[in-house]
Amino acid sequence: MKYISLNTGAKMPVIGLGTFKSGAGEVYQAIRWALKLGYNHFDCASIYGNQEEIGQAFHDAFKEDNLKREQIFITSKLWNDSHNPQDVLPALEQTLKELQLEYLDLWLMHWPVAQKKGSAVPQNEDDLISLSELPLSVTYKQMENAQKQGLTKAIGVSNFGQKNLENIISECEIVPAVNQIESHPYLVQTELIDFCKKNMITVTAYSPLGAGEHIGQENLLEDKTIVEIAQKLNITPAQVLLSWQINRDVVVIPKSVHEARLKENLTALNVALDSEDMQKISSLNKNHRYIDAKVFAYKDYTQDSIFA
Repeated sequence: MKYISLNTGAKMPVIGLGTFKSGAGEVYQAIRWALKLGYNHFDCASIYGNQEEIGQAFHDAFKEDNLKREQIFITSKLWNDSHNPQDVLPALEQTLKELQLEYLDLWLMHWPVAQKKGSAVPQNEDDLISLSELPLSVTYKQMENAQKQGLTKAIGVSNFGQKNLENIISECEIVPAVNQIESHPYLVQTELIDFCKKNMITVTAYSPLGAGEHIGQENLLEDKTIVEIAQKLNITPAQVLLSWQINRDVVVIPKSVHEARLKENLTALNVALDSEDMQKISSLNKNHRYIDAKVFAYKDYTQDSIFA
């Protein structure tokens, strides 16, 4: 495994297993397979609804496979409906209970969006809380307390643009260790990644393979340039896409519940892309998001303001 050093000094594996949309009955086996293949980084979230099954997989692996907690890096995320100060620590405690852990390695604020307690996905503007009423920094300061208490080794954010990051950096004590964002060759995010690097914030890319399962969306794995590079190197398009990110010092968390695909993705660690191929891939950028924020677009929230 290859690692990136966080601003806390901790080592974060550059490839992990994403668990978004990994369903009941599937994610347990995926975690067990991944651990046996050599994965030691797992990306979770309370809103995914599968943390109890993931926690059972960890529990059984600790018991049966002589696996030690300190050998794996586990991330989870604070959902939008727990941004009120009194809800932040209880949300983390619930996540730890579900995952059967005493601490996380990394805890992220999932979105720069505040919702009322109990609203998983906002149905109307009444489910949202304006950031003027509940600033992100107020929530983040409670996450800082969680780190100080040892409930998580590091804290960070997700889906934050430069403006929202600047607000956190200026108003809070602990610089985010990580910003997890959508990134792939159709959404290169060069400026944001450069800003993060200058501020010692590691970037994790979700949807690094695109999201071709979205009806009507372009399938990045079938892109002509990606396929040509894969054929030239005798590797798969997925390995090209993952290697491109790793070569940019960006952490990747592809998701899969299939053993062969898990192995294929991990093998991207061994792929070397030359500068010409890296440039060809980067030139595919079209600022295209597979994951938009329209579901939150009520009150003063807009797609642009959320990703600002």
